[in-house]
Amino acid sequence: MSSSSDDDQLGLILALVFALVALVIALVLGAALHRRDTPALPALAGAAALPVVTAPVPAAPAPAALPAPSAQAMSDAASITVEYGVVKFYFASGKADLAPGAGAALVDVVRAARTGKKVVIAGFHDPRGHAAVNAELARQRALAVRDALKAAGVADSQITLQKPEQMAGSGSDAEARRVEIRLQ
Repeated sequence: MSSSSDDDQLGLILALVFALVALVIALVLGAALHRRDTPALPALAGAAALPVVTAPVPAAPAPAALPAPSAQAMSDAASITVEYGVVKFYFASGKADLAPGAGAALVDVVRAARTGKKVVIAGFHDPRGHAAVNAELARQRALAVRDALKAAGVADSQITLQKPEQMAGSGSDAEARRVEIRLQ
């Protein structure tokens, strides 16, 4: 035997449960949307001085296709990035001055050199203009990076300078004004 009073109470309880479920779903969606619109805060107070890491170090050799240049590499300002475990120093046009934060970007390289790894420095330049002038500027940039490594305590015997390479293909101007550090 059921009464209409029991049906009314059951309907009220079901309506209350559905309202509670709808409220929880709305709160979760609201929190997710709010988190997406809120910029992430740096994990460390000194995070601005740390190098930018754009990808983890791969276990295998780097893929044949080069990654797209970073936003920093697209500008004419000096900057530093770390991509696939390679430290890349980008230079302003016609300059051989290191970007601010070079010391912080070299911390891992210096540590690796202290464990016996060799440091290979390679400079790049574009094919436009006088080839000899471009190669000399690329050499001066590589020497600036070498000097920063030596100042950080890396022995000259652990550093190898490669002959400046001319960029071929459709790389950006900033990609042609770079020096890379690789560990061996």
